[in-house]
Amino acid sequence: MLKRDLEPVLHQAARSFKAVTIIGPRQAGKTTLVRMAFSDRPYLSLEDADVRRLAVADPRALLNRYGDGCILDEVQRAPDLLSHLQLVLDESRQPGRFILTGSQQLGVMERVSQSLAGRTAILTLLPFSAGELSRNGMLPVSMEEALFRGGYPPIFDQGAAPEMWLNSYQDTYVERDVRQLLNVRDLALFSRFLALCAGSVGQLFNASRLGADCGINHGTVQQWMSVLEASFIVFRLPVHSRNFRKRLVKSPKMYFYDTGLATRLLGIESPQQLHTHPLRGALFENWVVAELLKGRHNKGKKPNLHFWRDSLGLEVDVIVESGQHLQPIEVKSGTTIADDWFNGLARWSDLAGTAVKRQYLVYGGEKSWERKGVSIVPWHEITRLAEVI
Repeated sequence: MLKRDLEPVLHQAARSFKAVTIIGPRQAGKTTLVRMAFSDRPYLSLEDADVRRLAVADPRALLNRYGDGCILDEVQRAPDLLSHLQLVLDESRQPGRFILTGSQQLGVMERVSQSLAGRTAILTLLPFSAGELSRNGMLPVSMEEALFRGGYPPIFDQGAAPEMWLNSYQDTYVERDVRQLLNVRDLALFSRFLALCAGSVGQLFNASRLGADCGINHGTVQQWMSVLEASFIVFRLPVHSRNFRKRLVKSPKMYFYDTGLATRLLGIESPQQLHTHPLRGALFENWVVAELLKGRHNKGKKPNLHFWRDSLGLEVDVIVESGQHLQPIEVKSGTTIADDWFNGLARWSDLAGTAVKRQYLVYGGEKSWERKGVSIVPWHEITRLAEVI
């Protein structure tokens, strides 16, 4: 099993809080991480019908049985348990007694914020990052393969075939679990919506357009998107609010947490198809943004990523906000540097002035160097950038 970057942060949180809650998508490795990090703790999965039955019927008895602490996996399956856990935690000042995991932000975060505020640290674990794969000799050899495989652990540590495993993930977790949360009976309609979302990666989120293309209303699009976000399928990148006297777009951009899942929803069947696919650039941009997001979460930090686009079309793909400093990042999937790739960075930096800390360009090539005051980062060195933001 690959060592996860979040593990040191997890141990630090367990020394500082009475409980630690880890959220993230299904199959991202939450269970494996907590069982390795706290191998001396009893492990209870709320997916187990017997355990869940006791947690629902007599939560106090369950918690009293494990008074010294335990791992409670998939706690969204018994949400009322958290109210009783609050009372148990308040009886002792001992840190790190209970380690919780959950796969649905809606099911976990609402209860955690109500019952365990101030008592638990909240960490997010996403699928493998490029850095975690690289340190274990598992980073794909090409950018196209990295996009196609994504980062879900079973594809790497179990040797599962990406297309077959992601098809199963789509069928079981995305279309079954998420559709049940939404109470959507029309599988074909929901599948079409997911495919349209995958075809919109890197674009401004437009609920009206998505609804019209899918045949559903604006409110339904917003509802479905909220659940997809809460289930760690998609996320929306907000626009940076500093306008530099420019009129800005207001809509966020939409991305998938995992490009492997996005490629499957698009019907892409091999890395080779990505060489000429019309969404190659958008999927690479998605991969870069997701890697930067993983870098923040793996350090136990909140996301600090935005994009910038004015009404005339001037755009910077990613703006990293660090205090008073801004770091612009341009993303290009090409393998050969072109002069016009630097135009957006140069124009935006003129507007931002002294707020600019450092400029980056991430591309699909292999070499790194400095040019025109911009640090050029090849795709396989994205970890170097993720570590400094």
